[in-house]
Amino acid sequence: DIDNISTVVYDMDKSSLSREFVNQFHESGYFTVRSYVEGYTAIDPYLESGEARVALVIPGDFSERIRKNENAPVEVIIDGGDSNTAKIAQGYTTAIAETFSHRIRGKTLTPLVSSRSRVWYNTELKSRNFIIPGLIAIIMSVIIALLSALTIAREWDRGTMEQLIATPVKAPELILGKLIPYFLIGFADTILSIIISTLLFDVPLRGSITLLLVLSGIFLFGGLSFGILVSIAGRTQLVASQAALITSFLPAFMLSGCIFSISNMPKPLQIVTYFMPARYFVSILKGIFLKGSSLKVLWLEATLLSLFAILVFILANRKFRKRVE
Repeated sequence: DIDNISTVVYDMDKSSLSREFVNQFHESGYFTVRSYVEGYTAIDPYLESGEARVALVIPGDFSERIRKNENAPVEVIIDGGDSNTAKIAQGYTTAIAETFSHRIRGKTLTPLVSSRSRVWYNTELKSRNFIIPGLIAIIMSVIIALLSALTIAREWDRGTMEQLIATPVKAPELILGKLIPYFLIGFADTILSIIISTLLFDVPLRGSITLLLVLSGIFLFGGLSFGILVSIAGRTQLVASQAALITSFLPAFMLSGCIFSISNMPKPLQIVTYFMPARYFVSILKGIFLKGSSLKVLWLEATLLSLFAILVFILANRKFRKRVE
């Protein structure tokens, strides 16, 4: 079920009837009014950043039309980035408008209020436009989980780690040497995934390809560093590969918002998702692909991914030094 859909309201009428109509949305339990705005331009930042999924626009003659027993059209703007949520929200708004009309008239007639929905970012509500950008994050998570998790552990299993320890190569140099080849492989796979998404599946890429590649590189670096950390801690290839799948791939698949909407998860799980870098990368992918979002909108996700990458790389260096000792 989908409830608590974040909503912004642009009420040009500002009458008791318009307020009552907005309260219908709030009281339904399906919508949560986040803010009231003044003007169409103020709606864009909410939908683009994901702070709101729905915008309700009430015209200035709303109450006057109702008092004259005329049809009062209400505009509903829906973020179509998540096609499933958009379809359900569209159905909710129609039902609420009809319920409000029947309550005002006291009997079932032609509705006084009609909601006319406009879907942004994914006008045709195609599920592939919503799913495929998120799948890029899952594909990358699989690559970095399976490849980098075996790097250090393989050296222990083969008995070659002692030779590496005996060399003058420092821990950061060794880790970077292990990381760079897999980073290049992962980056090439990322480019291939983007090409297939846009050319084969016809997913729109409305944002900057340069920004997408830069942020993808940050996600790759952090994920590979985490895989190497798991490899160092796991010691054996079997343990490291299993640990990598559990800590990287499964959270990316279940808790990133790619398949299941985070807002509909239980509260404890929603808290857990804040610690999953894939959550922020999925938001970046959908923002750049569908909304054409810039760094001005995605700065928080980019910052958190960068902090995660730096922190995990530092932890991997410290953990490896402990193993060497």
